[in-house]
Amino acid sequence: MAGRIEDYALIGDMQTAALVCRDGSVDWLCLPRFDSHAIFAGLLGTEEHGFWRVGPAGPADAEPAPADRRRYVGDSLILESEWDTPRGTVRVTDFMPPRDGAPQLIRIVEGVSGRVRMRSSLRMRFSYGRIVPWVHKVGERTVAVAGPDSVWLDTDAETHGKDLTTYSDFTVNPGDRITFTISWQPSHKEPPALPDPEGSLEATADFWREWVDHCTYHGPYREAVIRSLITLKALTYAPTGGIVAAPTTSLPEEIGGVRNWDYRYTWLRDAAITLSSMLRTGYREEARAWRDWLLRAVAGDPENLQIMYGIAGERELGEAELDWLPGYENSGPVRVGNGAANQLQLDVYGEVTEALHLAHMTGLSRNDYASLLQIKLINYLEKHWDQPDEGIWEVRGPRRHFVHSKVMAWVAVDRTIKLIESGDADGPLERWHELRDEIHRDVCEKGYDPERNTFTQSYGSKELDASLLLIPQMGFLPPDDKRVIGTIEAIQRELSTEDGFVLRYPTSGEEAGVDGLEGDEGAFLACSFWLADDLAMIGRVDEARSLFERLLALRNDLGLLAEEWDPRLQRQVGNFPQAFSHVPLIDTALRLTASGAYGG
Repeated sequence: MAGRIEDYALIGDMQTAALVCRDGSVDWLCLPRFDSHAIFAGLLGTEEHGFWRVGPAGPADAEPAPADRRRYVGDSLILESEWDTPRGTVRVTDFMPPRDGAPQLIRIVEGVSGRVRMRSSLRMRFSYGRIVPWVHKVGERTVAVAGPDSVWLDTDAETHGKDLTTYSDFTVNPGDRITFTISWQPSHKEPPALPDPEGSLEATADFWREWVDHCTYHGPYREAVIRSLITLKALTYAPTGGIVAAPTTSLPEEIGGVRNWDYRYTWLRDAAITLSSMLRTGYREEARAWRDWLLRAVAGDPENLQIMYGIAGERELGEAELDWLPGYENSGPVRVGNGAANQLQLDVYGEVTEALHLAHMTGLSRNDYASLLQIKLINYLEKHWDQPDEGIWEVRGPRRHFVHSKVMAWVAVDRTIKLIESGDADGPLERWHELRDEIHRDVCEKGYDPERNTFTQSYGSKELDASLLLIPQMGFLPPDDKRVIGTIEAIQRELSTEDGFVLRYPTSGEEAGVDGLEGDEGAFLACSFWLADDLAMIGRVDEARSLFERLLALRNDLGLLAEEWDPRLQRQVGNFPQAFSHVPLIDTALRLTASGAYGG
């Protein structure tokens, strides 16, 4: 049975990622890319769907023991887990070296004290747990083959097969180091090179040490910021610069519910705000790589901007259900692909333009096509900004005139006007000044409820929406505007949980609501960070700091956050770890640091 979502650790090589549970079981790994088929899919099913556990050997009928301690080694993605047993202490180090050849997952077992019996149980199931591969020996190596894929196991330990699983039983004494490596290779090619686990461990530590040294943030929340930045780097697909929203699919927003989506793609919105956080903390190379990815992804057709693409810029992301997987804690269906790719979400134009604007303002080398892209996007918005859309939350109900979408259309026009005024692009300045004013006037007239002194989710609606918290952050209205303060207070009053965390919008429970889906969801962590930002902006800095520190306390022991928090179950829910949670964590930390709103 899979662990709680917060029981998992992330390791990765900037092309794919694995989730390692407290009991030493790798329950999720897609090879060779984030969006490839999983070879370990136990996270979304049972052990029959694939896992790899390394830990102390116990009775056959006993549940595997969780590690007594675990941590990342310094500021890295190298995971150490330690078990204290009656016979001694053992440490397992898990990591994926930045790729130079075949993708690898390396596990090093080290005796710390005493004499500890260990077991490795490796059950590979290709195609999300559906296919049992042909496992056989090639010399001293073990290989699993199915169709186009092969996975090679190299280890110091003896192995044997039983019940379609590869086992290794061995004993470690103090100072002993037993290594295991799996490497993926197309099945028609020659075997991958023999691994060098110890050399790879040193190189991986060097990589992360050097990368973290570029961080320009040295404030009081540095530990949380660095861990979030490392997580965002781990979610970046190095060959192209694309950034996945999360490395998982179908982790539920409500345990037992149907709000289960595939997040292993590049949302322009998520990637744009990730770029902004990277730029604010000194990571210009990642920003440049993402801008290049964007220009390739939309090349030739910027007017038909998709809200998301594949990590190499693929446009076809058709959605399907994997009916042989029961889902995480029976939360079905399990989905791959994402049908929301073809939605109209006008806010994306604003997020992309804001990211390009920030890149320009922070001195990223000029790219003429990026400036041309901005102009093309505004040409499109000029004709379409007044249409209803599916909005930031990708509702699967009817289109609406979402206020946040209109605000972000205003942002797109505003930032492009600034680009033209800087002399780095040409455009109809006077006409777009009028367009900017028209959008602003439209939102303030149709998206604001004067009786309640709050902006609303959509034109003519009484519902609230946490995306309205971005109005002052985007500069649409100043923080001291009474309408902004009224909106913040209304969201606190109507969309906050007892702990002060924020729901995205009201959900319906049994019947389909504004988003066209049944069921409920947890507090949305990004929105909760936005509230902390807004509170700081309107001068309620002590309240902002208190909320921020309560949000930090929701992270698991390794500093990781999923998409949402279930206040009833007191659990993280949704895909994990989630870029859209870690980015606003960074932004709020920077804002509170700048305002002096921190303890100590």
